[in-house]
Amino acid sequence: MEILIELSVCLVGGLLMSRVAKKLNLPAVTAYLVAGLLLGPYCIGMLDLPGVGFGTPEQVAALDLFSQVALGFIAFTIGNEFRLEQLKHMGRQAITIGIAQAVFTTALVDVALVALHFINPGLISIPSAITLGAIAAATAPAATLMVVRQYKADGPLTKLLLLVVAIDDAVGLVLFSASFGVAAALESGSASVVTILAEPLLEIVLSLLMGCAAGWTLYWVEKYFHSRSKRLSISIGFVLLTVGLSMAEFEAGGIHFGFSLLLVCMMTGTVFCNICDFSEELMGRVDGWTTPLFVLFFVLSGAELNLTILSNPMVLLIGAVYIIARSLGKYLGAYSSCAMTHCSENITKHLGVTLLPQAGVALGMALTAQQLTDGAVVRSVVLFSVLVYELVGPALTKRSLIAAGEIRIEGRTNARRKNQPKAPIRLDQ
Repeated sequence: MEILIELSVCLVGGLLMSRVAKKLNLPAVTAYLVAGLLLGPYCIGMLDLPGVGFGTPEQVAALDLFSQVALGFIAFTIGNEFRLEQLKHMGRQAITIGIAQAVFTTALVDVALVALHFINPGLISIPSAITLGAIAAATAPAATLMVVRQYKADGPLTKLLLLVVAIDDAVGLVLFSASFGVAAALESGSASVVTILAEPLLEIVLSLLMGCAAGWTLYWVEKYFHSRSKRLSISIGFVLLTVGLSMAEFEAGGIHFGFSLLLVCMMTGTVFCNICDFSEELMGRVDGWTTPLFVLFFVLSGAELNLTILSNPMVLLIGAVYIIARSLGKYLGAYSSCAMTHCSENITKHLGVTLLPQAGVALGMALTAQQLTDGAVVRSVVLFSVLVYELVGPALTKRSLIAAGEIRIEGRTNARRKNQPKAPIRLDQ
């Protein structure tokens, strides 16, 4: 009973807070995060009222399954952007930019934090510094997608952004696995090719194969039904199935491997949308069904944010260096790679800012990094950066999309644009 009341309070509280955010001209996702902060263990939760707020972090963690399911639907929706027709126009640019900006960000954060180590070795170790550099590559697909959906953003920048965010997760996984393997080797004195290369590559390959199989099977099952409601139910069931299967982990021959939830669900959506002729209409119906789930996801994400880290000067210092270096890395990495691939000036100027949000993927990596000697520092720094990026990032993403002309400001009509036929999306003009 108490869980149902908590979920109800989260959903209603988040939606009520979005009305306040609208008055302040802020994205709804920021409102949901703030609502979660207020309901979390460090605000209303401290009052210990049954069913109202979360008294402890463990109570928030108990609802983690909802967050995993929401991430699955977010990845499935992003997979819908990888249509062959779209990839013909921007596939090369998206792959180049996705890899280049992630690697550049990792390198810049590595340099900044290693330099901080040499200035004051007691602040952070080199293994933790290079691990944080890899975590910096990760971008939050959920916050980006919510801003795009809320404001119905559309255009070359939006299309490229969704592709880059999806590619970014795969690149980030490889960078983190390699960096964490090197970090562990520095601490233990022995390097392992299996840990550094084999395990992350195996995870990516297996995740993509499972996603392909799930996407094809989903299409095969959907063909036997013609009712919209039944097709919607089957789609929801398959996403839940892929989320459940992606949580499995195995070990064979000394190699530990599992699946990436984001990659599995994204590939499921990609395969399904490219082989199914009615996928576009069905994806629209799935989007409508998942709205309450996404609200819960962000409210719970806000409740997870730990405000006690703000009282630790060491975490604040390392976190400030991390945030500045990561922000520069994302912006400069995206700017240079966009220029290199001959993207338009609009995309080149604004893409980097839209890649700043960071959340669940980074927190998952930080959890793994706790195995390091000073892994608690890594997790605290990531928690601090997530607190900053999740509260500020969506507003910056919205501002960039408005500046690029891909969000129409409320109350402003543009009949001429509305009546014009859509031109093919191009990135070089």
